[in-house]
Amino acid sequence: MHDSDHGGLLRTRDGGEQRATPLELFFDLVYVFAITQLSHLLLDHLTVEGALETLFLLLAVWWAWVYTTWVTNWFDPDRLPVRLMLVAVMLASLVMSVAIPEAFGERGLMFALAYVAIQVGRTVFVGIALYKSLGRSDPLSRNFQRIFFWLLASGVLWIIGGLLEGEARYVLWALALAVEYAGPVVGFYTPGLGRSTTEEWTVEGGHVAERCQLFVIIALGESILVTGTTFGEIEASTATVAAFVVAFLGSAALWWIYFARAAEAAREVFASSEDPGRIARSAYTYFHLPMIAGIIAVAAADEFIVGHPGDRGTTASVALTIGGTALFLAGQAFFKWAVFGVLPWSRAVAIAALAGLMPVGFALPTLALSSAAVLIVVALAAWDALAYQGHVSSLRRSTK
Repeated sequence: MHDSDHGGLLRTRDGGEQRATPLELFFDLVYVFAITQLSHLLLDHLTVEGALETLFLLLAVWWAWVYTTWVTNWFDPDRLPVRLMLVAVMLASLVMSVAIPEAFGERGLMFALAYVAIQVGRTVFVGIALYKSLGRSDPLSRNFQRIFFWLLASGVLWIIGGLLEGEARYVLWALALAVEYAGPVVGFYTPGLGRSTTEEWTVEGGHVAERCQLFVIIALGESILVTGTTFGEIEASTATVAAFVVAFLGSAALWWIYFARAAEAAREVFASSEDPGRIARSAYTYFHLPMIAGIIAVAAADEFIVGHPGDRGTTASVALTIGGTALFLAGQAFFKWAVFGVLPWSRAVAIAALAGLMPVGFALPTLALSSAAVLIVVALAAWDALAYQGHVSSLRRSTK
């Protein structure tokens, strides 16, 4: 895809890898705030209902962000109209983030209107720009016509849900999210327009991979922020210092597992794939979500660990510590399966080991339970490193 003569809003595809622009990095700052809001919401409502509400809002926040990432993969953020569109989406995203703590309360309509403005407004801009640049019949242009109708349908549900309260809001918003998450799976099938295929989603793999890696960093940053803030507000002791170190090592281990080998290898496969749209949809749009959710859960667990290292485990602390780590590992396992075609058994073993901690989790201090979970993740990171070295050694022997 090349710049057109109609405004030149599309990125030039010259075979080189696209990098995230400064505006995209600036755009992410709003979502740093959104992740912080979600983390605090979870900490303030440590119940099953609170966890489900946090997860629900994370689904919406992620969808708003990742759709924008797809758009900036095709459109050049350095062009003035695109830049203005992104700034407008930033403003709406900030309003959405502000509404998160009361999204199921007094600010439900505020959240819904901001979210719909992001999704529908951005899609309208893209549709008009593509119509002028490529014409109505271009596959990419037709796909965004389909996306518009899907987001318009879900948008109606979002707004009506925002006007209502209680169970009615839950039901309508759940339907809205179901519509949006089903769209890419069925190729945004629309009567009269048909459906699209992933081969038509001509994304540049390196850019999408980099953007999603940066979002993982945002989530890990929240874990570091919670650890540092909590430790700074309490009196230092041997137990709290140990908990502080363990929480940090846990975040570092999750970073290591994601970035040490898999992220760059996946990026290379993605960038050279004959069907990058398929990988972008499955590995990056869907399977990054459980990893982000797991990191947020671990960040909430870190507040327990650092603030109350000697307390016995509670339902919330055990679920966040073990469940959050397991969710991250499960997400990464499916991510690797989507990219490399192999479901890594090492992740299944690690998840089983974490599950084995559940029966004793309530009898152990939070520091001990967290230490055990971190040791499992560190062992997995070490195993990955050894397996990689063994793979490199075998390749060297085969080339001699």
